[in-house]
Amino acid sequence: MAIQYQQENQLFSLNTKRTTYQMKVDTKGFLLHLYYGGKISGNMAYLLTYYDRGFSGNPADAGNDRTYSLDALPQEYPQAGAGDYRSSALVIRNADGSEYCDLRYVRHEIRRGKYGLKGLPAVHAPEAEAESLEILLEDSVSRVQVRLLYGVLEDEDIITRSAEIINLGDGPVCVEKAASACLDFVGGEYDLVSFYGRHAMERNFQRTRIAHGCQVIGSRRGTSSHQYNPAVILADKGATEDAGSCYGMVFVYSGNFMCEAERDQYGQTRALMGLHSDLFHYPLEKGEKLVIPETILCYSAQGFGGLSRRYHRCIRKHLCRGKYSHQSRPVLINSWEAAYFDFNGETIYRLAREAAELGIDMVVMDDGWFGKRDDDSGLGDWQVNEEKLGCTLGELIRRVNADGIKFGIWIEPEMVSEDSDIYRSHPDWAIRIQGREPVRARNQLVLDFSRQEVRDHIFEQICHVLDQGKIEYVKWDMNRSLTDIYSMEKAQGKVTYDYVLGVYEFLERLMQRYPDLLIEGCSGGGGRFDAGMLYYTPQIWCSDNTDAVDRLRIQYGTSFFYPVCTVGAHVSAVPNHQTGRSVSLHTRGVVAMAGTFGYE
Repeated sequence: MAIQYQQENQLFSLNTKRTTYQMKVDTKGFLLHLYYGGKISGNMAYLLTYYDRGFSGNPADAGNDRTYSLDALPQEYPQAGAGDYRSSALVIRNADGSEYCDLRYVRHEIRRGKYGLKGLPAVHAPEAEAESLEILLEDSVSRVQVRLLYGVLEDEDIITRSAEIINLGDGPVCVEKAASACLDFVGGEYDLVSFYGRHAMERNFQRTRIAHGCQVIGSRRGTSSHQYNPAVILADKGATEDAGSCYGMVFVYSGNFMCEAERDQYGQTRALMGLHSDLFHYPLEKGEKLVIPETILCYSAQGFGGLSRRYHRCIRKHLCRGKYSHQSRPVLINSWEAAYFDFNGETIYRLAREAAELGIDMVVMDDGWFGKRDDDSGLGDWQVNEEKLGCTLGELIRRVNADGIKFGIWIEPEMVSEDSDIYRSHPDWAIRIQGREPVRARNQLVLDFSRQEVRDHIFEQICHVLDQGKIEYVKWDMNRSLTDIYSMEKAQGKVTYDYVLGVYEFLERLMQRYPDLLIEGCSGGGGRFDAGMLYYTPQIWCSDNTDAVDRLRIQYGTSFFYPVCTVGAHVSAVPNHQTGRSVSLHTRGVVAMAGTFGYE
């Protein structure tokens, strides 16, 4: 079995083809991390060091033993308040206002198959290809429980981690911070490899030494963001493309996240991946539960290349779903750079006819086909503008299909313009603080997708459009970040998390209703390029910057975790619309072939 438990040592070993992850329950009930790396067969508890360290507190049940302190021991799920002053995986504010949690081992369960997460994306696998471990921890005073979930895909060298936080106490508690994965290393020197950027220049490679102190990357924007990608590598300082130890942490989530890498006073390294603590205060009444998004862990001794290949295989086989997860994608041409808002049905048909002559498979009608949408207004009114098209949508699709070309369409369901019928009817559906002028971006506001009635209304509109003809592709866009976050319906600290779950619920319904539909994710290009979205959209528009030279850098950073089939990449016109640079058609074609391939 991939997951082994030794009763006499209370030792857990999670084994893949090439790696071992090991932890143990100690005599006081704390769950300590022992080892993660190349495959081993022994007990690594000898790595634990007990020493009387100044100003490091000792739990009450340590008695007079000053050598036992959580401030120095490696842990699986460190909590705030119990004597560990390093970064915490969990911060709980109790009903009395105290921030304290003392989690001890209760029991565990090992079972066949890969666990799932209600309402959240997660790695999946046939039952014969995976095993799961659930470890239950509890604070005996507050009755807060944490279920630590581990999934092992043995042949893929993949281990996943998640956590469920349950309040069984009599009073309410509030989750102030929660991670799904913690890696504690008692030795070694590591670099943090992260991927920074901005709109139209995402996922630039950055490698920095993990020095004493704490390095933090993350997003407070409501999405995983253009600025930092929720995927990092801890690498030996000498690691290269082909050699050296590398540890990957990929967060399967599309909202606010935080990754912390810390080297402590004793030269130990801790890395955490989870939800961002800013804009997050999640109350739990008695019996309520909070599920923390999954982190995909992977270790490689073959450098960055070995790590990348394992992530690519995992995402292709065990994260992406649907008809297109294992099929070649259609070569498409998108109307945006060809026409922007200035088009009609004849424009789209001519584009499709020329595409047919060149052997292109699909034409995509981008922004401008609905409502009063000749500029940045009218978002939220998802009715076809037949006057602009000069025909019904069904008639246009049939004309395009008659020439052997598939038809796709652009939507931006999460957004609303103030100059729209939906906003005039339901101004409270937009995320904004009552009594204040809203923060606008791209002349639009964000719909509160944490609310079911909002999602239902938009879903009905979108389905009415998709039912008008044979639409085989949807480009799902999101062109601004969340600001002035407020909801009249729920506790404010829940909105950013519940919003993302609302987006996932909408996408899941869309997939179930249209199982043959190819959905391409987009957020101003690569502003939501993450493993969470790939669970619903098997490809994502890599960047709004289509310049081939810039794309080399953008797609290089993207390739560390995400396979070619997930990367939306197109040949575009020259001079390039973003940079003004001109490069040959050959260069533009070769660069776009390192993605799903298409044309603008």
